[in-house]
Amino acid sequence: QVQLVESGGGLVQPGGSLRLSCAASGIIFNMYTMGWYRQAPGKQRELVASITTDGRTDYADSVKGRFTISRDNAENTVYLQMNSLKPEDTAVYYCKAQRISRYWGQGTQVTVSS
Repeated sequence: QVQLVESGGGLVQPGGSLRLSCAASGIIFNMYTMGWYRQAPGKQRELVASITTDGRTDYADSVKGRFTISRDNAENTVYLQMNSLKPEDTAVYYCKAQRISRYWGQGTQVTVSS
């Protein structure tokens, strides 16, 4: 049974930081491209950042220079370090594992507000 469990969301003031984690089980983690997506109310889910099996990263323009994705294959975990957060970063953040099949986590809420 595949499980992706996100954690680390919460309420933070503008300019603050959060670190999201996604722990995977039931897959051979180092064979999967991992991604972080987000969905704000009334909007479509969008890609935030992704990291391939060999560590290549890609970011949405809106988060470049502020967010960093990384992975620890020994811990079967992918991270999203989010700095200089803005109110428009408020969303539910989802983790995805992609190879031939794709798997999603349940999401974690990030709220940026003063």
